[in-house]
Amino acid sequence: MIGCIIQARLGSTRLPGKVMKKINNEIPMLKFQLEQLETSKRINKKIIATTDLPDDDLIVDFCKKNEIDFFRGKSNDVLDRYYNCAKKFQFSTIVRITSDNPLIDPSIVDEIIEKFINTEYDYVSTDPQTYPLGFSVEVFSFKALEESWKKSTLSSDREHVTPYILKNKNIFAQKYFSYKENKSDIRCTVDTEFDFKLIEQIISKNISRPIHLENILELYEKEPLLFHINKHVKHDGYERSLKDDEITKK
Repeated sequence: MIGCIIQARLGSTRLPGKVMKKINNEIPMLKFQLEQLETSKRINKKIIATTDLPDDDLIVDFCKKNEIDFFRGKSNDVLDRYYNCAKKFQFSTIVRITSDNPLIDPSIVDEIIEKFINTEYDYVSTDPQTYPLGFSVEVFSFKALEESWKKSTLSSDREHVTPYILKNKNIFAQKYFSYKENKSDIRCTVDTEFDFKLIEQIISKNISRPIHLENILELYEKEPLLFHINKHVKHDGYERSLKDDEITKK
């Protein structure tokens, strides 16, 4: 079974509660993302993987109200959360999506799943050097996930789920698939209020649903200054985790 696991929590340091924050005062960001994924033809089941912290009861309540499957696990060990979620729901193939990417394109998701199914790789992903930030799709086998879960020891590996796989190319066959041109300078993920404001603008200016990457690139061509809203924001979550590794080692 191909399972899409979406990691979500309310405890963001830069924009607390962002996943339940209402876009244009209408729809929670997490719900918008789920609606984007509704048209995926390859995902068999979607699960919201949240934490066992009391603050995330709000996410669980949202899932229950909207009849969405969910899983609760460790707050900082996201790898453990993914592994136990995938094990519980018996996923043979895992699609990793993060809840801070509300504009995730279902056609790209299906394309990466297809690449995984039709090749012998243990792990396939969108290429972060060519795709805009906010469109990341990772697909990997349960076997690769289990191996990572057993052997990962660094906090950065366990917080970000897949670094152990990426660092061990001799163990896991892996492949990045590039976009047709380099659009990596465009930022459509949500870490700060500036990011959220851009997402609101993009959604309000696109009538069609789901919104595809091509729609956003058309808007970028027409209104490039709009994307300056969050141009200054740094994407440094993994780098901060590496610093935590150094602290742990001391």
